[in-house]
Parts: sequence; structure tokens; C-alpha cells
Amino acid sequence: MSSPKRVARGAVRRATNAASRGRTAKLPAKQAAKTGSGASAEAKRLAAAIEHGIAAGRLDILSADALQALIAAACRSYAAHQQAGESFAPVAKNTVSATDIMITTSGLLRAADLSAFELGMWQGFTQRLHR
Repeated sequence: MSSPKRVARGAVRRATNAASRGRTAKLPAKQAAKTGSGASAEAKRLAAAIEHGIAAGRLDILSADALQALIAAACRSYAAHQQAGESFAPVAKNTVSATDIMITTSGLLRAADLSAFELGMWQGFTQRLHR
């Protein structure tokens, strides 16, 4: 398990490398979100389409590899925001059931070959860093 500082350095390095290769948005994220254009608007449209598909019982709305790509990008984006000092929950309160969160969290831990014990250790370690 990597230390939080090592993970933060890696995230900054990846973001810097991506920026140097021209992979940054033309508008800053906050400005793009306000204008309703760009990746934020696309993400909201996609989220609505996925929700609509689930409500209609169409689990085939996304292939497994597309869902994995979305979750991976969302994880990286959320981590980058948190490491940059922004503080917000990954999902709005009461928008996802506790069961959905537990199933997803368990899957994420398995994907990274981590256990709940390691998660607890990480949380304890990062709380001490922020005191």
C-alpha cells in the first residue's frame, strides 16, 4: 500500500505529464461547469442516460469495459480534486443507496487488491496528517 504523500506526488506528476502533452481542457473546469459545455455537461448527459437505462431495466446501456473506463476516470478526477485541497463528497447526499456504495467500494478495493483493513489504516494515517 502506498503512502498518501507518494500517491499525491504521482497524481501531480501524471497531471503535469498530461498537461504537457496537451490533454487539458480549453476552459478551466469551474468555467466549463458554469457554462454548461465541455466534459462536465457531457458527463451530466451521460449520467442521465445511464440512470434512464437502469430505470428501464437496460443494464446493457454500458459495456463492462466502458463502465470500467468511466469509474477509473472518475476515481482519478476525484482523487486529484481532493489532493488539490478541494473538499466535497464523491456523490451528493441521498443520491446513491448505501448498498450501491458498499458494492462499488468492495469492487474498487478488490480491483486494487486492497482489503478493508488497509482502507482503515489509510484513513487513520491521512487523518493524522491533516491535524
